[in-house]
Amino acid sequence: MSRLHQWLAGVRVLDLSRYRPGPFAGMLLADMGADVLKIEGPDGDDMQHLGPRDAAGAPIFYAALNGGKKVRRMNLKEADARAAFLELVDDADVLLESFRPGVMARLGLGQEVLTARNPRLIVCALSGYGANGPLAQAAGHDANYLAQTGVLYRNGRGTCSYVDPPLSDDVGALFAVIAIQGALRERERSGRGCHIDTGLADAVWPLQSFQLADFGKRGYAPGPEQTYLNDGAAWYRAYPTRDGRHIALGAAGGVFWRRFCEAAGRPDWIAREHEPMPQRALIAEVGALVAQMSLAECIARFGPADCCVSPVLMLDEALSSAQVAARGLVRRAPDGALQALFPARVDGAVPRLRPAPRATTGGFGAARAAEGSA
Repeated sequence: MSRLHQWLAGVRVLDLSRYRPGPFAGMLLADMGADVLKIEGPDGDDMQHLGPRDAAGAPIFYAALNGGKKVRRMNLKEADARAAFLELVDDADVLLESFRPGVMARLGLGQEVLTARNPRLIVCALSGYGANGPLAQAAGHDANYLAQTGVLYRNGRGTCSYVDPPLSDDVGALFAVIAIQGALRERERSGRGCHIDTGLADAVWPLQSFQLADFGKRGYAPGPEQTYLNDGAAWYRAYPTRDGRHIALGAAGGVFWRRFCEAAGRPDWIAREHEPMPQRALIAEVGALVAQMSLAECIARFGPADCCVSPVLMLDEALSSAQVAARGLVRRAPDGALQALFPARVDGAVPRLRPAPRATTGGFGAARAAEGSA
């Protein structure tokens, strides 16, 4: 078994989150060995009503985000349920929630109440826009956060293209996990917990370090096709092949562009690497060359040149690739579900498959005792 599953052993997490970002974060904590107890309302997580279902009628998106957790339903609007929940808080190390700012306080479970109950508790609030600012109470999903942070505008050719998978949702989850681990480490020194206020829109900004540096220098924001990451560069974009497929050219960094040009038989293109964006004339010339070849011919020509040319694969092709098979990080569980495991091999070991979410009426200790006697 991979040592990955011992990293957070003994850490107890109450996961009150819904939909995708928070549950994804909670699942990653469970992957690293945390004991994650997901608390849902009487009707469960709304994610149970989204997406397709398996042959038994179970929601597959919900299962894909909550593997390795125990699930308990509680109506926190009721006094008895709140009292039982606070008993769970007594034993918890981390509380993860994704309500809009102020909801926990209205439930009688605000930060002061939680801290008074358990001063070592780390609370991570994962909301759309964070706890303050004019958008703090605004509804939103991934597309809205990307729209508000300047990302959506830059992507797409003549129109705004949505991103799949949801960028801000998933990056926000990752930053939440990073912050929680940092807070756990700091608590070892101080003995005190803390409150982490994470906005999904905020999480996108660190990803735009290049764009922010560029804006800081120029004083204006380049539009679509005006930067190399947005189809502006001939050496960093996808090109259609003769047989209706595509290659992805990612020849950034001088040497890779030179190798591509040499393999293409067009050494005259090498000096044009730094033409102003968008490099439409050069794009048209490269595109005309690629369009004369099939996908297999492109890979045969450019693959040996080691110039960052890849086939654009469909999901089924990617899953059946030798690379995915060798890494062993996407595997089929006994119930037939495909799982993307924690993307790290520790000391060469592959992470274990996640067990399905398990309903419980108990807490951390009771659930563990039940599992130990099973």
